Amino acid sequence: MAQESITLRQARRLALAAGGLLKPQSLGLPTRAGGDGARAKRASHALLDHFGYLQLDSVAVSGARTHSIVLGSRLAGLHAGVGERLLEPTGKVFEYWGHEASWLPMSLYPAFEFRRQEFKVHPWYGDVIGTNRGLADELLARLRADGPLRSLDLEGETRTSGWGSWKLAQRVLEALWSAGEVAIRHRRNFQRVFDLTEHVIPEPVRAAPMPLEAALETLLLKALGGHGWATTGTLAATWRLRNKGPQIKAALGRLEARGAIVACALDTGLKRVAGWTTPCMLGLLSQLDRARPRPDTGVLLSPFDPLLWDRNRVQLLFGFEQRLEIYKPAEHRQYGYYCLPLLAGDRLAGRADLKADRKAGMVRALSLHFEDGRPASRRAMQAALERFADFVQLELADSS
Repeated sequence: MAQESITLRQARRLALAAGGLLKPQSLGLPTRAGGDGARAKRASHALLDHFGYLQLDSVAVSGARTHSIVLGSRLAGLHAGVGERLLEPTGKVFEYWGHEASWLPMSLYPAFEFRRQEFKVHPWYGDVIGTNRGLADELLARLRADGPLRSLDLEGETRTSGWGSWKLAQRVLEALWSAGEVAIRHRRNFQRVFDLTEHVIPEPVRAAPMPLEAALETLLLKALGGHGWATTGTLAATWRLRNKGPQIKAALGRLEARGAIVACALDTGLKRVAGWTTPCMLGLLSQLDRARPRPDTGVLLSPFDPLLWDRNRVQLLFGFEQRLEIYKPAEHRQYGYYCLPLLAGDRLAGRADLKADRKAGMVRALSLHFEDGRPASRRAMQAALERFADFVQLELADSS
């Protein structure tokens, strides 16, 4: 039985605080960026370190991609281009399978050794490296001799190389990345540029792989720090940890025994939900209880925001049905193609479907939806739209 218990309101406040969206200074998180200079880079890296990941997605219809939007929703004055430049050969960030394909702080590279070993056989392509070892060795030799290349660079060349289909070469290259034999050096127009791992990942980091037990402790604790309160299922899903139930249970037990985490039930008034928090978060409860976030101040969140991707959790904590309708035909969408939920005060109060038009220098709200009829929610939406337009450096079209 859990030794601690929190209310639904407290769990929601913890989620927002850990998410850098309510009293972020209490956790030492930055709140301003100042454009696109060195300060903006430092603040962005601080948030990446806090969450441990920025999920990637190629859709930029709103004027920015999700990893940039996550940063912009927390850093006032940030320009969207900063997020696109975080992955550089500086030894601070690497790209890998974290929460889906993600940018991660280099400090977590040793913790994913177990996944690189598991992905020697690719999760989708199977043993594409083993059955095409000659092709894999040719690709590695090309990287060694000619330097970085994009997977798209293989198209058109493979017809005369003897490799067969260029798609096979592309799959092998991607499998080599998943297995840790190559790394992504940076992205150019969001296209991945591959290089040998030793040219991207610093040697001291490569030389210190974590055993699974330590890796799970590191990752679970990092996930909890970004959620505030979470169930075991949410913590595991943060890193897509599958088929490791007993190991996860043991890791949580060791963390609890050390006092790093605390078993804590969420009392919804109708049921109790078992979960976890940290002593730091429990210490913030009285301060968060006193917080009075203004309901007419708002910010738009990426649909892949760390606060939102666990839809059951969003429904539980906020009473908000988070929907992603990208893959639905237009006639079947209720809200829009790429809706950004509106955080107004401490409520998810609406959503905006945005489309950027760079040629016209405008960002337009194709549709706006509200969870209630409060005038404060509409004022919060207007403030959020103006902030987003500044973030993507476009004029806001009149949405009236």
